[in-house]
Amino acid sequence: MKHILLCVFAAGAISAGAAESPLWLRNAKISPDGSRIAFTYKGDIFTVPTGGGEALRLTSQPSYETTPIWSPDSRSIAFSSDRYGNADIFVIAADGSSKEWKRLTYNSASEIPEAFTPDGKEVLYSAAIQAPASSAMFPTGRMTQVYSVPVAEVPPASFWQRRRAIFRGRLTARALCTRT
Repeated sequence: MKHILLCVFAAGAISAGAAESPLWLRNAKISPDGSRIAFTYKGDIFTVPTGGGEALRLTSQPSYETTPIWSPDSRSIAFSSDRYGNADIFVIAADGSSKEWKRLTYNSASEIPEAFTPDGKEVLYSAAIQAPASSAMFPTGRMTQVYSVPVAEVPPASFWQRRRAIFRGRLTARALCTRT
């Protein structure tokens, strides 16, 4: 009986310790200037100085935010969030000066940010967006394609024209990263 009681207390102590440790810390990324680390914890985006210190919470929504990526100038963070039911790409100020976020994508497929272009004007992201019937590629969750979206506001027509150009092979991820 004492052995069973000891096991129950030990299991309770282990589970209590696990609740306080940061097991939900995911997607850590160091800023390009090396001063901060962005990460997700329990579905929100945080930053913390690389030397240690208090973490700054950038998002606090009931939705799930994940996959933070830094802009080249370390001023903005793009991330994926399911605020509208599927994972879309958003951008927020990295220093927490503004809790305003900007939605960049509006597709029903889940999109995951991969990188900013070197000039910081576009976000490259992967998604399994259905290609036109004339295309031989039919993306699945295992076979995503790379797309780009401007960080600045653009009319939806420009967005769709750009996406069609990518599907037709006029733009590639390599061209997007190297163009001026």
